[in-house]
Amino acid sequence: MTGETGSLAQAARRFVGAPFRLHGRDPATGLDCVGLVAAALTAMGRTPILPQTYALRNSDITKLLGFAAANAFQDSAGPVEPDDLLLVKPGPAQFHLLIAEHSGSFIHAHAGLRRVVRMPGPLGLTVHRHWHLSTKE
Repeated sequence: MTGETGSLAQAARRFVGAPFRLHGRDPATGLDCVGLVAAALTAMGRTPILPQTYALRNSDITKLLGFAAANAFQDSAGPVEPDDLLLVKPGPAQFHLLIAEHSGSFIHAHAGLRRVVRMPGPLGLTVHRHWHLSTKE
C-alpha cells in the first residue's frame, strides 16, 4: 500500500466524464466498469490486478469475484459506505461494478450514456455483492 493517497471514490471522481469503452483501461480513450475501478486504484497508488477476459453480457461472475478479491476488496454485510464496491445486475446476463461515493451517489462507467457518470441513489438495482476496500493490499 506504499504511496496510497485518498479514497477510492475520491480517485474515481477524477474520471467522471471520461468516455466509455468496453475493456477500456485509459481514461483518455475510454473506461469500462473494471477499467474505472482499476484507474481509481492506480490513482490511489495501488497496482490493480485485472481479469484477462470478460464480456459485456455474461451470466458468470467468477472473473469479477476474482478481480475484487485480488485487489483487496473484502465482503461487506453492513450498509453501503463511501468507497465500497458493488456488483449489480442492470439487465439479463449483465453484471456491473459501481463505486459508492456516499450513501446517495455512485460512480460508474455507463455503457448507455457512453461515459463515466455519477448516479444518484437509491440504486433500484439488485446488489449481488458488496465489498469494502481493505487498507492492506
